[in-house]
Amino acid sequence: MKTQHSTLSRFIPLLLGFIIIWAPIPLGSNRIWAWSVLHSLIAVAVLLHCIVAFQQRQPLWRERWIGRFLAVPAFTALYMWLQWLDVIPGLSTFDAYHTSMLAQRTFYLLLFLWLLCQYTDSVTRIKAILIAIVSAGCIQACYGSMINLAGLEQSPLFGVIEADKARGSFVYQNHYANYLALCLSMAIGWMISELNVDKVSGSRKAKLREAVSTLLSAKMLLRLAVIVMIIGLILSRSRMGNSAFFVGLGVTALLAIFCYKKPPRLLKPLVLSIFVLDLLIVGAMFGVEKVKQRLAETSFAGETRDEVVLHSLPLLQQHWLTGSGAGSFYTVFPAQQQGVYTGFYDHAHNEYLQFSIELGIPLTLLLGAWQLYALWLCIQTMRKRNTRLYKGVAFGAMMANLHMLLHNTVDFNLQAPANALLFVSILALSHLAYHNNQPQRAV
Repeated sequence: MKTQHSTLSRFIPLLLGFIIIWAPIPLGSNRIWAWSVLHSLIAVAVLLHCIVAFQQRQPLWRERWIGRFLAVPAFTALYMWLQWLDVIPGLSTFDAYHTSMLAQRTFYLLLFLWLLCQYTDSVTRIKAILIAIVSAGCIQACYGSMINLAGLEQSPLFGVIEADKARGSFVYQNHYANYLALCLSMAIGWMISELNVDKVSGSRKAKLREAVSTLLSAKMLLRLAVIVMIIGLILSRSRMGNSAFFVGLGVTALLAIFCYKKPPRLLKPLVLSIFVLDLLIVGAMFGVEKVKQRLAETSFAGETRDEVVLHSLPLLQQHWLTGSGAGSFYTVFPAQQQGVYTGFYDHAHNEYLQFSIELGIPLTLLLGAWQLYALWLCIQTMRKRNTRLYKGVAFGAMMANLHMLLHNTVDFNLQAPANALLFVSILALSHLAYHNNQPQRAV
């Protein structure tokens, strides 16, 4: 019996990794059937955990900080359900159907976070989650790049119109770019954790030995994975997706130099190589000029997203306290729409504004504080922890967090279930890197 329980305990982390890899494959899980499959996988993981927990009499969470971390998403899910139930005066929704769907998705994200925090309790299991994240990013980058470079008009799996922008298995290229940027951030953080901090002796033999060791180690595989994902990111032609990624990398690297007690000696050359080699050389081969051209041609006259934001402000004035209901922007915005736009807008293309309209400013500020606290933990981990992997995870999580803060000003990345799942997983990794206590060779 103990062997069976031990097997289940080892299987559940693998299932969580599979869920991360699976989530973006069926159109970013952004269709009812797709997120139903995703929810079913999470439900299976929860059921297996309940079996193990019941037999082994495990507590609800293994450490107290997990309960504090889960309190905000739990309250958010409860708040959405209360909007849908309409049992409290002033707390209701204009779109009960979409609010119920958002409440369900938030609830399953909460369950996934709970299991991730319960089972990712060691360096080995954090590496397993990192492998899943990097693998998911590479799969998307390879699939999206091959379709784009082959010039296919439709994707072979789901028949999505490709145009001239890579989008992987996502419908919207900016969701694809955002997903790759998050995966890239964690890959770079992991790669930094693998860098040596000790100086190599000046002998040619020692340097040659280190070079060969690097070529045969996981560092080279990670570097190749980063190049592949950057190619996919560039081919997405996403302006803010590309800009926010490189801004996040630069800011995080600068902070790491001051936060690390003993920075890896190849940290600065690695970051410079990503900017010079990947952006200029590899980017020139795969069309970074088209991204630059789109940035140069960006103007308020040609964009309508800024008009959507301006026309949505009256909604914020009306629903700033308790919100119009999760997922209700599509329903309430047409009443404020002024004229015909060049595109179809079922989201505000600004997550801060849409969250404030749908959930109210107080809850939006609470969620923002939850995200910023994870950012602060990343800085503290880089400053205080001696475990190399934890510091690398903090670097990657901080970079991903900064990217999301920037990208969400012009898009609706958290409305895609795959992106939301990955991002909250990265927030969980920020806490795990700070709180987990399994030792590893110090930096």
